Amino acid sequence: MAPMEHCAHTYKVVEQSKVGPATPPERTTLPLTFLDISLAGPIYVRRQFFYHFPYTSHHFISTMLPSLKHSLSLALCHFYPLAGNLLCPPPPHKPFLHCAGGNSVTLTVVESASADDFDHYSANYPKNLKDYDCLVPKLSWTTMDDEDDHVEGAGPTFVFPIVALQVTVFPNVGLCIAITYCHVMDDNCCSHFMKTWASICRSNGGDLTTFLERSPPSYDREVIKDTRGLEAVFLRDYFKERSKWKDSLVGKNSKHVVKNNDDDLFKATIVFGRKDIDVLRKWAMYQWKKNDESNVPKYLSKFVVTCGFVWTSLIKMRYRDENEEEKDEYFRFGADCRNRLEYPLQKNYFGNCITRCHATLKRRELRGEEGFLKAVKVIDGAIQDMKKEPFRDAEKWKEDFQKMFVLGSTVLVTGSPKFTVYETDFGFGKPKKVEMAHSFKCMSLAESGSEEGGLEVGLVFRRDEYDDFMSVVERGLQTFTS
Repeated sequence: MAPMEHCAHTYKVVEQSKVGPATPPERTTLPLTFLDISLAGPIYVRRQFFYHFPYTSHHFISTMLPSLKHSLSLALCHFYPLAGNLLCPPPPHKPFLHCAGGNSVTLTVVESASADDFDHYSANYPKNLKDYDCLVPKLSWTTMDDEDDHVEGAGPTFVFPIVALQVTVFPNVGLCIAITYCHVMDDNCCSHFMKTWASICRSNGGDLTTFLERSPPSYDREVIKDTRGLEAVFLRDYFKERSKWKDSLVGKNSKHVVKNNDDDLFKATIVFGRKDIDVLRKWAMYQWKKNDESNVPKYLSKFVVTCGFVWTSLIKMRYRDENEEEKDEYFRFGADCRNRLEYPLQKNYFGNCITRCHATLKRRELRGEEGFLKAVKVIDGAIQDMKKEPFRDAEKWKEDFQKMFVLGSTVLVTGSPKFTVYETDFGFGKPKKVEMAHSFKCMSLAESGSEEGGLEVGLVFRRDEYDDFMSVVERGLQTFTS
């Protein structure tokens, strides 16, 4: 493993542009559904795409940057909300998306003084989380008063830009194209946007019609049916959270909200190959059948077995003594439910269409000999429950989320191999690495960029935890193989 510490080199801002849709949008506002409202506000996702680009900064700026800007402008014609803002007026008004003429996305170009940084950032070994700050575009919000409809004491309207983009050039070696976005769209929508932009750029605009005919974004809000009256519940929770923003957001941007300022936090990627996943799956199926032959599933997904193994390994690494053995451990993940609803919904629907799932076990259960099998069972059980009832216990999502962080420790999954992020090709070839900058409690997932059928798991460790975790992982895989 390479050293976790890294001496940050100098970065300079070469250019900061505002790129808007090539043609003004036909509509300027887009309402939020009840699923969007539950994620409205300063909730951000940050993803970085690393590409080999063996040319000078001057070559990039003179040849590739104009193409990136032009293709971005064309893509924004069809993803027009991304050029706008999330407006959060005071109660009782609902938040909504607004995109007027002249709105745009900020595209920042940064140059690294060291080409060596490209290999550092795109490596799998642990890197100080603060190292990513120079790569990640920031979103800064503003406030405004609504003079026509201002209620005394209600407060201002919060204005959150939806997307910020940044390209970091590592001269003669590579590029990092990074996006920070507000969670009024889910990862499925972000992947759709990035692939559209990349496809247009790769074909110099020639593939625009073909690509969008195959997968146009859909903004039809009528397709989301609130059959259980969840909007009232989510609005109540949203207004309660919104009341804290004025004090909590002053002087901060998206970087501060993610709270990655701890010098002792390190992000690493662990790659599980297809053979590793097969070993985990076969062992789990064998043990499940051995213990309860009547209820053995026909199939266990790589998501279930990999997540079960990682969750178990984290608990074994972090909690080696017998203190607080009865403490609850939670594993939370989202599930795209576009094909799970009672009514038809387009795959390329723009917005949030995710439900929340969680699995719970006692710490002693995860640390025990059958910890992996128990983790697999409860994660698979949560998925089966979701398939039967996508919005199960949705009225208590907020309450349960807060309880989990108070009463136990939580692992929260972000990303998914289903988004095929390694297919995002701007004309430089497939990415060398796709990363996510996220908090200590999160676990990012993506398909393997180096092996078909594999998975990349991103985790944040405290100082000196990584080697211990890898030892637990290697011992576990050896045990299941023998």
